[in-house]
Amino acid sequence: MTAPLPIANDVSLRALNTFGVEALARAYLPVSSIETLAAVRADKAMAAMPRLILGGGSNLLFTQDVDALVLHMISRGISAIGEDADHVFVCAQSGESWHGFVQWTLAQDLGGLENLSLIPGSVGAAPIQNIGAYGSEMADCFHSLRAFDFVSGKVLTLTRDDCAFSYRDSIFKHALRDRAVIVDVTFALPKRWQPNLRYAELAQEIAAISKPTAMEISAAVIAIRSRKLPDPAITGNAGSFFKNPVVSAAQRDSLLVQYPQLVSYAQADGSVKLAAGWLIDQCGWKGRSLGAAGVHERQALVLVNRGGASGQDILQLAERIKEDVALRFGVKLEVEPVVI
Repeated sequence: MTAPLPIANDVSLRALNTFGVEALARAYLPVSSIETLAAVRADKAMAAMPRLILGGGSNLLFTQDVDALVLHMISRGISAIGEDADHVFVCAQSGESWHGFVQWTLAQDLGGLENLSLIPGSVGAAPIQNIGAYGSEMADCFHSLRAFDFVSGKVLTLTRDDCAFSYRDSIFKHALRDRAVIVDVTFALPKRWQPNLRYAELAQEIAAISKPTAMEISAAVIAIRSRKLPDPAITGNAGSFFKNPVVSAAQRDSLLVQYPQLVSYAQADGSVKLAAGWLIDQCGWKGRSLGAAGVHERQALVLVNRGGASGQDILQLAERIKEDVALRFGVKLEVEPVVI
């Protein structure tokens, strides 16, 4: 006889989200294997429940209790699984800390992910929004992943093309949303590594080192992030709360007439990405608060819980910021975290 799944009811999720807001899960189940996911699918009562997949809780904002089965991915394990002429292939379980995984690769003298150091969250969550920072994206070194499909009950293997990665986007926000659960991710790390110093702030940080190693670039990224961004263990936050909006070159040019200091980045397809933090700062929000919800003093993209804020408090602050940016610049900001 199969042992019953260790489901708990009315579990506090406060310690499981980096905003540190209170929310209760109607049902909670830690998941460390594909077999557990298959057992959930096989149980008629659980299969009928809405599901929420929880990793590191760094890209979520709970605004109410969660009337769903929360599947908390806690699987651990990292290993090198092979190589070819150009790459070493490394697989990490979905419950691994992303930053911990990056540091593991660097300790093995494997570069490629160093620009993504200190990004909070889990490995399994990284492909969902194709995390990126300092001129790199996760997709740059992505090889494949395995995901459990709640519709078919099968384990899917998806390549980079299958995942349809783009800026903070993937198939897991569209066709596979609420359907597939990532169980592990494999990366192809280059044997002939070259530093990526396209991001000006990172290049400046590392300028004193003529030939920086991947470990040194990681240290520089950690230093920059530590100066600019609050530690979620001290001040509740989810990192960048808004995506950098993408507009047409014509709209950027029109804005430049009125705002010559506008910060923007040309994209390969001819569009232009605007710096959302700059837009928010120009609207006077940096360092301001509405009650216990606030905007970080050093980075206007980051909303923070100054202590005791609810998810609704933070969401109301975000809406005020969006309204001001739209009114002043005619630009619509999109929220990056998933709002529950």
